[in-house]
Amino acid sequence: MASPVVHELAQINIARLAAPLDSPQLADFVAGLEPVNADADAAEGFRWRLQSEGGDATDIQVFGDAWLIVNMSVWRDTEALKAFMFAGQHLDALRRRREWFVPIAEAATALWWVPAGHRPTVPEAEQRLVHLREHGPTPYAFTLRQSHPAT
Repeated sequence: MASPVVHELAQINIARLAAPLDSPQLADFVAGLEPVNADADAAEGFRWRLQSEGGDATDIQVFGDAWLIVNMSVWRDTEALKAFMFAGQHLDALRRRREWFVPIAEAATALWWVPAGHRPTVPEAEQRLVHLREHGPTPYAFTLRQSHPAT
């Protein structure tokens, strides 16, 4: 008998827009949102993603900055997240990120373990990202490169 899932992996990543979402520069990015999100929703190990009424999170503000967009999701584990991130349409979009976003000097992605079924809020995720920026990877907030096991 399989043991019950106790923890799931939450992630936040933010990006600074290089142009307005309705600009020609970001047209391919915006056109790719729905198919990439559909791939995520169908991915093995996917649990949840932040979205507004529009089906994505582009109109949800993070850190009080209208030029930042946020992506938050919950996954079974780091392996499931990596399998989605580095394949298919998401990988294609990842390769084009410099066309659409301005580099952020500080950490723009943070991971942390949540109790199974918990859906993080934007303020909770902002707190994890700030912690990672101030303290580096810890069990409270970490990266894919410097992951920590669920406790």
